[in-house]
Amino acid sequence: MPDLPAGAATRRRQWGAERRTRPLDTLHARPSDRKLVSGRVAIILTIAFWLAYVVYTVIRQFLDYGTESFRFTTEAISYLVVVTFLTFSALMHLVARQGAMERFAAHVRVPRAELDRHFATGHDAPMTVLVPSYAEEPDVVATTLWSAALQEYPSLRVVLLVDDAPFPTDPETLDKLERTRAVAGRIQAQLEAPSRRFQEALFSAEVEADAAPFASTHALRTLVEHHRWADAWLRRNAREHEVADHVDRFFHDQVLVGLADELRLTAEALEAAIADAVALGQDFSDVTSARALELQRRLAWTFTAELTTFERKRYVNLSDEANKAMNLNAYIGLMGGAYAFDETASGTVLRTVADPAAADLVVPASDYLLTLDADSVLLRDYCLRLVYFLEQPENARVAVTQTPYSSFRGAATRIERLAGATTDIQHILHQGMSRYDATFWVGANAVIRTQALRDIEEVETVGGFEVRRYVQDRTVIEDTESSVDLGMHGWTLVNYPERLSYSATPPDFGSLVVQRRRWANGGLLILPKYVRQVRERRSRGERVGLVEMALRVNYMASITWASFGLVFLLAYPYDSRLLSPMVLLAALPYFWLLSSDLEYCGYKRTDVLRIYGFNLILTPVNVAGVLKSIQQALTAKKIPFARTPKVRDRTASPALYVLAPYAIVAFSVFTFVRDYGAQNWGNAVFAAFNALLATYAIVAYIGVWNSVVDVWLWATRWMYYDPSARAARRAARHAARAERRHGRRRRGVGPVPEPVTEDWHAVLYFGHGGGNLPVRHDADVVGATGARPVASTRAGTTGPQQERSAA
Repeated sequence: MPDLPAGAATRRRQWGAERRTRPLDTLHARPSDRKLVSGRVAIILTIAFWLAYVVYTVIRQFLDYGTESFRFTTEAISYLVVVTFLTFSALMHLVARQGAMERFAAHVRVPRAELDRHFATGHDAPMTVLVPSYAEEPDVVATTLWSAALQEYPSLRVVLLVDDAPFPTDPETLDKLERTRAVAGRIQAQLEAPSRRFQEALFSAEVEADAAPFASTHALRTLVEHHRWADAWLRRNAREHEVADHVDRFFHDQVLVGLADELRLTAEALEAAIADAVALGQDFSDVTSARALELQRRLAWTFTAELTTFERKRYVNLSDEANKAMNLNAYIGLMGGAYAFDETASGTVLRTVADPAAADLVVPASDYLLTLDADSVLLRDYCLRLVYFLEQPENARVAVTQTPYSSFRGAATRIERLAGATTDIQHILHQGMSRYDATFWVGANAVIRTQALRDIEEVETVGGFEVRRYVQDRTVIEDTESSVDLGMHGWTLVNYPERLSYSATPPDFGSLVVQRRRWANGGLLILPKYVRQVRERRSRGERVGLVEMALRVNYMASITWASFGLVFLLAYPYDSRLLSPMVLLAALPYFWLLSSDLEYCGYKRTDVLRIYGFNLILTPVNVAGVLKSIQQALTAKKIPFARTPKVRDRTASPALYVLAPYAIVAFSVFTFVRDYGAQNWGNAVFAAFNALLATYAIVAYIGVWNSVVDVWLWATRWMYYDPSARAARRAARHAARAERRHGRRRRGVGPVPEPVTEDWHAVLYFGHGGGNLPVRHDADVVGATGARPVASTRAGTTGPQQERSAA
């Protein structure tokens, strides 16, 4: 079981944090008729009040006063545009929510026996679980790998894709990396005993099942014994698992103990069947041999997963672009092949070989892929239910299915609790988008058909090596763009209407800034591609619904217009004649049903006000993300992928995003004083409302003292001396100057340099120029000369040696 590193501290619980640790039910409660009707009424009222505002306020002003001034006309048009876009976003929220309620009302869970029967009849579609990891805590990675390894699936392979620099020089970083590399092997070793036991039992059960149509009481007693053994094994490991936070509590209760409870319940049912047979004096029970065999297979499948580790940065022919998408792409491109290690002057190159027996690395092919973030946890039947869904005839063109992740309950900080509330609301909205064929891939977890990824494959040559791209990395929201690519090739995506996956939410403002800024960056860049997708689908004769297009456009662009619209409303003193109760009434259904859904998800109705203040202080973050999208559109340069920090300590926030919320409060107070004096009551009330909620959000979610610390760190950063950083900058400047001098000499400015003979490996590999030619290197490997050392992966490694076991 995953253990905490020595000295790891539990995050201190804040006042107002969440005490509930029990997660939401896997099955959504069936909505009542009243709830369905209220959702429809809310949609109608939102449209009606918006129309009433347009007619009775805006148009009426023009009819009564005409275009009395250019300023008033401009204000009226801009205010109408802002209100219209904000109302449209609220309307799309209500539409998606209504779709979710209708899906929950119609969903019927597939019985367990039907799942077992489906997978028992010659199912041979293997699945590979890919867990991309970069600078993760080893215990966090272990929790995720355990939840994947204990999936009830016939042929499962779990691969940890470690993306850290493979040869760090810092001892602390190296120690953490070695512990991360060891996680997969440790789990595999712990699974060895139950795997061997249940595989041998399965062989015996298959022989006995052929002898009689019904299971004997002796066979059932043996099956009960195996279930009891598995139950005890899981509970023993649960007791040994140290619970340090609410995520560990979830893993303990829902993954380990939850699976143990289910196996114990099965054992009790089998014992009842034995008792009935004994009471009737029969040697055979009413349980069929086929059903008994399915239960034995379930034990074998649950505890027989193959785990391994892979590090793409060990191989110079694989992309080293610093983002999650290319970490996934590097491994997916290798699947189904056999490779030999070729040691070159640049590093190790993977060469394809025809004979797997002669290969150093064999990467098996797989029909399905499960991408799983390193801070996510799956419930035990995630793979089984989602693959069963994909293999139904009507879902033959579904490329991706997923359960949008829910939050871990019992957050230790107020901001994590509220971020979890927004996550659970988003789960409902994503479920509703599937009602209108507007599903987007949410990258934390998803089951994907490998065939669909092959259809959207892009191949380019970089430095003489092929780089294959399946998941797009043009933007930092790679899953959204890949959803559009799949639609272009006639594939669809569906959210499975249950809660089967959970993911961590940022526990502090600094890590939340990183996450939300990334989410806000990229939607505008993807929008033109979606327009092309709609044209291509219509040219193929497919019907593209108006609601689908509205939901997709809102998903990709709403952060842009909501952020800038809110800035306009906060900053500009609009004419009081443009204000109307109709605007508030148009927003009221949205806030009312949002508060209802918060209560449905186990939060408080008053959290709707906290979410409003929460979004206020995140406005600068969202605006920054949108501006990054515009920058990328103008420069055609990729924006660096910023991973959300996953640490037990607090992440410092950039000073800009700490000071901006204070500026919002100060300006709102100024606006209130100004409009109060001018008797512009509507703007004054709005400004006071914003000032109060933003102040609460600053105190509750950022913290006044934390703000002082973060601003102090920013202001005094220049005072601190970092010798390693200075040496790295000096080495980079030296390498750049050497490259420029080399370029001038080659153009005839100076004498032609003598051939480089010190490193004959480089001469033979690179040709003319030898080691002076640019070589790809990682930041952590650069030495004083800026060159990467050549290191063999044959000795002292874990990844390739573990991969070799699949041959």
